[in-house]
Amino acid sequence: MPDRPPPLKSSHGPSALDDPMRAAPIWAHYRRMLRLAGDVSLGVIGIVWVYLYHLFGLVSIHLYIATALGIGATIMLMAALMGLVFLSNASGHDDAIEDRLEDETWK
Repeated sequence: MPDRPPPLKSSHGPSALDDPMRAAPIWAHYRRMLRLAGDVSLGVIGIVWVYLYHLFGLVSIHLYIATALGIGATIMLMAALMGLVFLSNASGHDDAIEDRLEDETWK
């Protein structure tokens, strides 16, 4: 079994996500944001269903199921990924890494 490299040491200090007490409100905010995105996606799905019903009538239940799954999955995936980006930045997690390419290698 190969040896693992030593863990990265930060020159900026630990991030807020490393301490469970400081991380709890950050993750709670992330969950609230996802809950809000879920509510928004349900609203958008309802509006699109009404639009499709007025446009096509009751064509097939599969059209409505596929529309709901596509819209819901797209909105929730977008919210989850963007939420993680903002969470990482706001908690200082991005600044707590060691940049091994900080020297003039790529300049």
